Amino acid sequence: MSAYLATIPSPDRGVWHLGPIPLRAYALCIIAGIIVAIWWGERRWVARGGTKGTVIDVAVFAVPFGLVGGRLYHVITDPELYFTEGRNPWNAFAIWDGGLGIWGAIALGAVGALIACRRKGIPLPAMADAVAPGIVVAQAIGRIGNYFNQELYGAHTDLPWGLEVYQRFNPEDPDNLLNGVATGHIPLPESPVHPTFLYELIWNLLVALLVVWADRRFKLGHGRAFALYVAGYTVGRGWIEMMRTDTANHILGLRVNVWTSILLFLGAAAYFVVAGKRGPREAPETLVSKDAVPEVPASETSEAGVAPSASASASASGEPEVTEEPEHATVAAEAPEKPASEDTPAEKPKKTDES
Repeated sequence: MSAYLATIPSPDRGVWHLGPIPLRAYALCIIAGIIVAIWWGERRWVARGGTKGTVIDVAVFAVPFGLVGGRLYHVITDPELYFTEGRNPWNAFAIWDGGLGIWGAIALGAVGALIACRRKGIPLPAMADAVAPGIVVAQAIGRIGNYFNQELYGAHTDLPWGLEVYQRFNPEDPDNLLNGVATGHIPLPESPVHPTFLYELIWNLLVALLVVWADRRFKLGHGRAFALYVAGYTVGRGWIEMMRTDTANHILGLRVNVWTSILLFLGAAAYFVVAGKRGPREAPETLVSKDAVPEVPASETSEAGVAPSASASASASGEPEVTEEPEHATVAAEAPEKPASEDTPAEKPKKTDES
């Protein structure tokens, strides 16, 4: 009993069914992470002077591109899961069963964001800086989905935070244990194991704090906050990746994702230094979307506490405009005109007591 209480238990399942509709914890975590990233990115973008609603418009392009890119990276780096003998190639499209590579998601998501930023007339590096901490927090939330799927864990450990991994059973599809249920809490032979997904979750939150602190302290611009996120994330992902025991392809003795982390870290660090030579961060006026509706200052519509003119109200309501002329103007208009003549002598000024 004491040994069991000293470990982290795993959930019995990662999928629940609402009638014929499956509710997958992994998918729900991905959706929650996207919502957090958009919400936080929007707040940071507006705080820098950007147009409200721009991050949501960019996400319409970036999120679908990112999902496709993440799946492509997973399938390309693990083709044996789908294209070897006995495997079903159509499962490569079964994104709901898990399998997204963050590298592909960021790469192709950036393409979608670039398209949206070009349409809005705003700089992509500034947008990347705004959403950087939100993205890494979204990744942390996504790791909770790995916990429900009982995946991405490490080797056996006797540490107090070791993860208990239970055998799951799926009578309808014995090969698809991802949709199975753990009955009886029968641990796997290597259990308890290192919860590497938890290590990465914590690391991601620390990277988010680092990016926010550095951005406030040094006013990072031109994509430097995003570069700091990539560099910080890859440092943690590299050593955590080497702790994992799930099947992965290797190059020169290292997992593919370790090599990817090394290359991306070098690229991000170089970009961080080079971009720093471009001077201060982008001016707020450059972050305004070209399709933004200009706001009319209050001083132009109401002056010295006086309500807007009747003509403005009439124009807004669609009624004909009625203007009132000053009283002296009305009197002058009604008075008969006196023809002027050069022969008429000028009237002599009358004498007064003051003259």
